[in-house]
Amino acid sequence: MFRPGLTADAASFLACLATILELPESEVPQLAGHGDPSEDHNVLAWLGSLEVGMVPVADPGSFAWPGPWIARVRDRDGERRSVVMYGRKPSGVVWDPVGGDPITPEQIEVGFVIAAEDIALGMPRREAASTSAGSVEQIWVAADTGEPGHMLETVRVIPGEGLEGDRYTAGRGTFPSGRPGSAVTLIEAEVCESFDPPLSPEEHRRNLVTRGIELNGMVGREFTIGSASFRGIRLCEPCATMQRYSAREILRPLVHLGGLRADILDSGEIQVGDPIELV
Repeated sequence: MFRPGLTADAASFLACLATILELPESEVPQLAGHGDPSEDHNVLAWLGSLEVGMVPVADPGSFAWPGPWIARVRDRDGERRSVVMYGRKPSGVVWDPVGGDPITPEQIEVGFVIAAEDIALGMPRREAASTSAGSVEQIWVAADTGEPGHMLETVRVIPGEGLEGDRYTAGRGTFPSGRPGSAVTLIEAEVCESFDPPLSPEEHRRNLVTRGIELNGMVGREFTIGSASFRGIRLCEPCATMQRYSAREILRPLVHLGGLRADILDSGEIQVGDPIELV
């Protein structure tokens, strides 16, 4: 329920702020006036007390960020409201406090990133390393962008490239190949099974489905699978591209649960059932 006396534009903006900061909406201060909430003195001073600020986005219609940001949009009836966007190339709507028709990039008028004033203090906390070994439950490759995946029992891994037969090894993936973290993607079977029905490989589009190990704790750490070595580079956060492969809402539920992006350190072969162990 929005605060009384506020327009949908102002109320939704404050609701988005609270959601991104993971705070109760009641902690967001009352507006000092009836102007633009992104320029309100009470709001800006409150953000400053939290040692964060709002950074305007130069080109919000094409902006993509592997984290949450606020987009102020204008709907088909000319009404303005704010939504929370999320995801790299491209971002998609993960929360619309007002609700309504789906948002297109052309409707985004203004965007803001909530940024720490001191980036060293604003660095995310690294997850603890998993205390148990896991295993490979499924191996998937797809020959090209959008093509159905093929499940394998065994696959060769190629350092600096990816899995043999996969689109990213051939340079035909959605994103550029060869960049750090582009070689192989992993997702936990437990996360897939948290959906009803379970998230399918055609929805998550990850290479390896794992079981028994927490992938978020493998960022920045080396691990082995079979005879090959890997390094976790970053979380494989969901984006609007992934959402397009599914007929149900999966973008928001997969925030921080989308798996891991890793680089291959040496050649080898992995197969279903191989143990996954941190070095």
